[in-house]
Amino acid sequence: MKIMLIGRTGTGKTSFKQAMQNEPLSYKKTQAIEFSDNIIDTPGEYVDNRSFYRALIVTSVETDVVILFQDCIDKTLWFAPDFSSMFGSKPVIGIVTKIDIAEAKENIDCAYDSLLQAGCSTVFMVSNTEGTGIEQAKKYILSLDSHKGI
Repeated sequence: MKIMLIGRTGTGKTSFKQAMQNEPLSYKKTQAIEFSDNIIDTPGEYVDNRSFYRALIVTSVETDVVILFQDCIDKTLWFAPDFSSMFGSKPVIGIVTKIDIAEAKENIDCAYDSLLQAGCSTVFMVSNTEGTGIEQAKKYILSLDSHKGI
């Protein structure tokens, strides 16, 4: 099963990938679409600039699950309502990151609601640095493989 990570620069996509693959966390700016085992990591600029949406759509053809990332310390909501519809019928889940450094619960709730409005079927709250929520998200992603015939 292949998953694709989409989110703004600094939302924790690469850190989540490292946590999912049981690698040590180390910050690395993703400069281009990176393929690592079964995870496709996309640059944050692909969300910032609509002209890159085509690259997201084309890359998603090779994926089974799309994951949208919204960090809860950035109060800017980057995904338009129903953003997930560009990926057809693929499962799209959401990850709210940086919950360990959120200024207020309302920030977490806002990020959560944003991902639901973007069309995510399920949203997980994670802290890549503390490991919170990683195993639950990983377990859910793996369950999609067995339940949907992916």
